[in-house]
Amino acid sequence: MNPLLQHLQPYPFERLRQLFAGVTPPADLRPISLGIGEPRHDTPEFINTSLCDNLVGLANYPATAGDLRLRQACSDWMQRRYGIAVDAATQILPVNGSREALFSFAQTIIDPTLPGATVLCPNPFYQIYEGATLLAGAQPYFVPSDPARNFAVDWDSVPDEVWARTQLIYVCSPGNPTGAVMPLSEWEKLFALSDRHGFVIASDECYSEIYFREEAPLGGLEAAVELGRSDYRNLVAFTSLSKRSNVPGLRSGFVAGDAKLLKSFLLYRTYHGGAMGLPIQHASIAAWSDEAHVEHNRQLYRDKFAAVMPILEPVMDVRLPDAGFYLWPRIPDALGMTDTEFAQALYAQNHVTVLPGSYLARDARGHNPGAQRVRLALVAETSECVEAAQRIADFIQKHLK
Repeated sequence: MNPLLQHLQPYPFERLRQLFAGVTPPADLRPISLGIGEPRHDTPEFINTSLCDNLVGLANYPATAGDLRLRQACSDWMQRRYGIAVDAATQILPVNGSREALFSFAQTIIDPTLPGATVLCPNPFYQIYEGATLLAGAQPYFVPSDPARNFAVDWDSVPDEVWARTQLIYVCSPGNPTGAVMPLSEWEKLFALSDRHGFVIASDECYSEIYFREEAPLGGLEAAVELGRSDYRNLVAFTSLSKRSNVPGLRSGFVAGDAKLLKSFLLYRTYHGGAMGLPIQHASIAAWSDEAHVEHNRQLYRDKFAAVMPILEPVMDVRLPDAGFYLWPRIPDALGMTDTEFAQALYAQNHVTVLPGSYLARDARGHNPGAQRVRLALVAETSECVEAAQRIADFIQKHLK
């Protein structure tokens, strides 16, 4: 067996199952889960129709690079969304969802023969970054987010000797679980460090279309163009239809950026078997070409957060995120509970599932930045999220008496 597998940690949801083992919640309360970030709004019917109407090409192997029509649809979307030019032939590659691409990209980039091969990850973070790093033969270095700066990642805390051995960094903007969006000044800082040390930036942007202010979140490639880096050197952005279009089961997204990097990534994927089926490609073209359903989806989240925030704000330290569909509240210190104790007791007494923040972060340099927080995924219908929020508020008020 690959010895690197033994370094992988249990996924947060497996740890959550273990935490709840043997716990019997009240049978008279319907279960409500805010634990998993899986979109639950209805899939737009035109996407379903496109998939069913294009059940073609099943007798042939699809090309790993994807149909040029799909790549052009992705390029056109980038132009509309960010106002930037991305070449469909050389700077875009369809992928089977951003998750598999974020993982396999590290296998393309990392040279484990170099001493001290390092990958930087935000902390808290999406656990795929860590697994991809370890199985590529590198070591993760966790960079904490700063609650005082709306959970911006503290890149200044990384020592020079770590930057010197860094080969890849994962950026998540809007962030999971914090919802923080990186401003242009931070992109400028990372680009300068990349030029100095030669590392590659993987920008995970799968939450980019769910936001609460009028201004859409800044994208990595957009930032590059604003800073005069229209070749997107050492930068690849990852995006997905899952959250944008409520189609997590479609497993469809794309990567875009540095043509040289994507040429190597395509070679890797040719051997890896990362081609997207033609029916999925047709449905993806339809989804990327329509914005009305995205605007409707965004409004559903805005309405939902507007309904939930007034319930939670009086009892928890919670802020509206820049973007995404998570809340990242801090548990009241007066409860005297850890985040895991809070999640377990809330499930046992009020039949609501939340994810302990410490499960989404790592102890690094004596601190776990997810400790004493929980992640609330507001993915269900508004009425269900409101009921969950009220149960959480009732739970806290009961235990504070």
